[in-house]
Amino acid sequence: MRRSATALDGVIGGILAGAVVAAWFFVLDLATTEPLHTPRLLATALLGHAPGLTTARLVAVYTFLHFGVFALIGLVALFLMRATGETPRLMTGALFGVGALSAVHYGALLMLGAPVVPLLPPIHVLAANLLGGVAMMLYLHRVTGMEQDFGPAILRHRPLLADGVITGAIGAGAVALWFLVLDTLAERPFYTPAALGSAVLLGAQSPADVHVTIGVVVAYTMLHLLAFLAVGIGVAWGARQLERLPSLWLVTLLAVIIVEALFIGVMASLAQWVLGAIGLWAVAIGNIVAVGAMGFRVWVTRPGLRRLGQVPAETHA
Repeated sequence: MRRSATALDGVIGGILAGAVVAAWFFVLDLATTEPLHTPRLLATALLGHAPGLTTARLVAVYTFLHFGVFALIGLVALFLMRATGETPRLMTGALFGVGALSAVHYGALLMLGAPVVPLLPPIHVLAANLLGGVAMMLYLHRVTGMEQDFGPAILRHRPLLADGVITGAIGAGAVALWFLVLDTLAERPFYTPAALGSAVLLGAQSPADVHVTIGVVVAYTMLHLLAFLAVGIGVAWGARQLERLPSLWLVTLLAVIIVEALFIGVMASLAQWVLGAIGLWAVAIGNIVAVGAMGFRVWVTRPGLRRLGQVPAETHA
């Protein structure tokens, strides 16, 4: 039964978002074998203490402020939703997290004169706020009894999105399996996701900086999966367009080649040493495996594509 969200619901939703953000950075800190590094760093920057004076009490004060601010953010979010008539949805949570929560984070640092970008990697902040915003809206969606779907449930009424998610998951799984086999044969299990995670998430500059830990592997795997889900949705959409307009096959082929080149180029620009450690040939084959797996899935599930190469019986040369 649907009901209106109360101020207490807003506070709880904000605290839940704060807990998700704190848990995200706690896992990252564990991955770098520096527990509570992030709250100590932020406590020093925001509360004006020198690093040498950072204590457990200072971290406790920062944690109290952290959840207090998020409780206030939850109240403000609830007020804005009432004023605009917006409902708690997945997209609302994602936009609120990336936009509002990130604005509060960087705005507070700027007002207090703390270093903004060098303090925490922006990708860490955006990912944490994205998860926090979604968690807040999910809570409000549950307590208000909204009838509309939230999260994975929306796939039931959006076949294109569902098809793309499945296709992307297959591609992500194929690549992950390929590198797991290579890493196992090289007697260094999970080295590839650890190397990529260390480079993308932790800013590693060489193979010596790679952290082969559960935290790094899981964090990169989540990022890897999200990227492939986006690619899968694009592949599913492209397959539908190709069914309608078969003449687009050349454009589709060129798009696949461009995406492959862009992926390798971006990886090389982010951390060229990763390509050397993993092997360009392994990355190229892994992408081919992923494209082949996703293409096979699309080919099997979309009969219209299989008819593209068939010549009608009445056609004469």
